[in-house]
Amino acid sequence: MSAPASPSRVRFDVRSIPNITPPGMITTQAALSPGGLPQITLPTGHTAVHLTTYADVHQVLTDTSFIRRETNVDDGPSFLPTIMPEDMLLNLDHPDHGRLKRFVAAGYSANTMTGLAPTVRRLADSAVDSLSSTLTAGADVDLMSEVLDPLTINVNAYYLGISASDIPKFRHLSRQMQLAHDTDVPQLLKDFWELYHYIEDLVSGQRDLNNGLIKDLLAARDTVEPPVSDAEYAATLLGSLVGGDQNVLSVLSKIVYTALVEHSLWDLMADDPRTVPDVVEELLRLLPLGRISTFPRIASRDIKLSSGTGTLRAGEIVYADAHKANRDPEVFPEPWVVDSARTGKRHLQFGYGMHHCMGSALARMEIIEAITVLTNRLPNLRLAVDPETIAWDTGVLVHRPLSLPVDSSI
Repeated sequence: MSAPASPSRVRFDVRSIPNITPPGMITTQAALSPGGLPQITLPTGHTAVHLTTYADVHQVLTDTSFIRRETNVDDGPSFLPTIMPEDMLLNLDHPDHGRLKRFVAAGYSANTMTGLAPTVRRLADSAVDSLSSTLTAGADVDLMSEVLDPLTINVNAYYLGISASDIPKFRHLSRQMQLAHDTDVPQLLKDFWELYHYIEDLVSGQRDLNNGLIKDLLAARDTVEPPVSDAEYAATLLGSLVGGDQNVLSVLSKIVYTALVEHSLWDLMADDPRTVPDVVEELLRLLPLGRISTFPRIASRDIKLSSGTGTLRAGEIVYADAHKANRDPEVFPEPWVVDSARTGKRHLQFGYGMHHCMGSALARMEIIEAITVLTNRLPNLRLAVDPETIAWDTGVLVHRPLSLPVDSSI
């Protein structure tokens, strides 16, 4: 009897995947804003307008008149229990944001990431070589600890030019920063500043660096006007160090987990690697990074929403909810359905406009390369446990499985 044909298209409701959606952080209020829009209560107790349609969220994300800096202050409206360095790109407004974004943009362009792709494939192949030997021997294998977790940090350290011997000094601190738990704020601050001082040492030359992006950008600091200061560079590098590792790992591990649970998706990608980019894009749309999608902004002027849903008043706090926008049925029919052949508008997972994630090309490339290697080399890989039993790591900007026990009939 011949084996069943691999599917040419896969469709399923993502809500059938256990624990894939993290618990929320917001409470909807009954009263509408003065401009007639729904409101929520942030963890800090502030009231914010809650925008959920694709059109409204897209409008806010592309409008430079919305202010971030005024939310990153003591007792400001936030999802985080502490403030962040004011010179981080995600906290800057026009025109300061544009100046620093131009400084780092070439280092994270799609063309640059194409050049990095062979290194990602090499590292992924090497990890799978070791994994295959263990699987063949019949030993227990955790795909998370043996492949995915080391892959993202090794790629990021290589690209930035950070010595592998430094990874144990900062990697656990990056995780704590993205979890951003409010249960022990003094410890969170201690961990954050330890990480930040490590980055300051990189910028000031007190730690050895390999050739990579950090050295390249240090040499290019005078190419923008005014030149990039140490504080600005350290804050920018913080986003690269943390986001290029922790955020990529969170998304990559959830995509792998989803495809292993709904194995027809794994089969599809193993049978036809050309489908991997489309599958990745569809799962990026549906799988949130952590418990929030964007950071709050403040409207600097009255703005009538183009959708006709209402008006934002000057001074109002706004939460443009990209998670909800990515499930807008007017833009994404059957929004909760994973459709490997979906077409249409681009999702807003990486933001849009001024605050579009600078590492989006890195994330896409690395995830596509890793999954292509895994599905091609290990087409029979399967979860070795009930997915309901897998524990998860969940925080403000993290939601991912802590382990992925797997087996395979190689």
